Amino acid sequence: MKETVIQFGEGNFLRGFFDWFLDVLNKKGLYDGKAVIVQPRSGGKVAGLNAQGCKYNLYLRGIADGEIKEEHSVIESVSRCVDPYIDFEEYMTLADNKDFRFIVSNTTEAGIEYDETCDFSDKPCKSFPGKLTQLLYRRYENGFGGFIVLPCELIDSNAEKLKECIVKYARQWMLGEDFISWVEKENTFANTLVDRIVTGYPSDETREKHPDDKYLDTAELFHLWVVEGDFENELPLKKAGFNVVWTNDVKPYKKIKVRILNGAHTSMVTGAILSGVETVGECMGDKIVSAFLEKCMNEEILPTIGDNEDSRKFANDVFDRFKNPYIKHRLRSIALNSVSKFSVRVLPTLLEYKDKNRAYPKCLTMSMAYLIYFYKNDTPEDSAEVVEFMKNKSISEILGNTAFWGQDISDLTEIITDYYEKTEKLGAKGAMEWIVTQ
Repeated sequence: MKETVIQFGEGNFLRGFFDWFLDVLNKKGLYDGKAVIVQPRSGGKVAGLNAQGCKYNLYLRGIADGEIKEEHSVIESVSRCVDPYIDFEEYMTLADNKDFRFIVSNTTEAGIEYDETCDFSDKPCKSFPGKLTQLLYRRYENGFGGFIVLPCELIDSNAEKLKECIVKYARQWMLGEDFISWVEKENTFANTLVDRIVTGYPSDETREKHPDDKYLDTAELFHLWVVEGDFENELPLKKAGFNVVWTNDVKPYKKIKVRILNGAHTSMVTGAILSGVETVGECMGDKIVSAFLEKCMNEEILPTIGDNEDSRKFANDVFDRFKNPYIKHRLRSIALNSVSKFSVRVLPTLLEYKDKNRAYPKCLTMSMAYLIYFYKNDTPEDSAEVVEFMKNKSISEILGNTAFWGQDISDLTEIITDYYEKTEKLGAKGAMEWIVTQ
């Protein structure tokens, strides 16, 4: 079977989302192609995946039509994995294969960034866009056509921002206007929106069924992929029965998903961790945490983004998905890179609520106080620079860091400090119980 997809990211999400799509397409005879996974950061999982032939078990579990259901498959859509940090030339030779048509990525919200310290001679560049620019330039030099680029990072206009970074690198590295023209004319950068809770390696008895599979993956049944453009002729996802939307504008879908589903996760996660809760399911079964989440949703998020039939239905579906008995979605997994996630998923709603109501929303503001408290007093997983800044700077300095939030929000200092001190005095759960009654 041909290799037709270059995939940046070996994490649980893409393996439980796009690689599953590709596997089903191949097994239904609707497609003939496999993915090559490129490790976007040093020290990733690709060596282990290669060791088990890039095959792994995937379990999809949840509630469908009122019934609990489980689906199991062996994913065989990945042909091999490449680590550019170990063998840069193996990575670059991907540009020499004309069969590659699609590029898919998920490198977290922080992955699509322009790092001016990257150099064309790096082997490889530190940033994902830098690595991709290196690959595209070799493709261009070969005289081949471009790619359809489908980034799955959860940021607005993900494909447009990725292309902007590539063009910046092309200019910085003086790769020529002809190359820039080729990037813009011969490649299609399609903004996308993804939605599926992928819980990764299970903590329950499922792992006992496959003791040798170190990359066993689990996810919910629900999935959604919204893509700007229509590539059904080349990638017949709708024909295969997937919940895929080809559209001219992903923004309306994205706002609902990011603000409701991801906003619910991120507004709840650090306070719940500090309260001793470990999973999303446990949050829904905890009277205080679930009340906090419901107040965030019903009194602050929905009224701000538009409390209509569609958004209300999506919110209700989200609560049902959070209650999925099969999902042991660990809060510390959700809390990875929480600062960048908060700035995208929660802060816009918080600020829009303030504009509409001339007062900050109590629960969402408390969630920001929890975020700061978590970074100062717990063990957050984030870049060393972010963790150091959050731990050592004052609340005012944190809120004034425009690199974190996109603007100076230090006018929140007084209320955040008050909520932070409430957390110190009452404990996270006590502060949560207090804010729910306000």
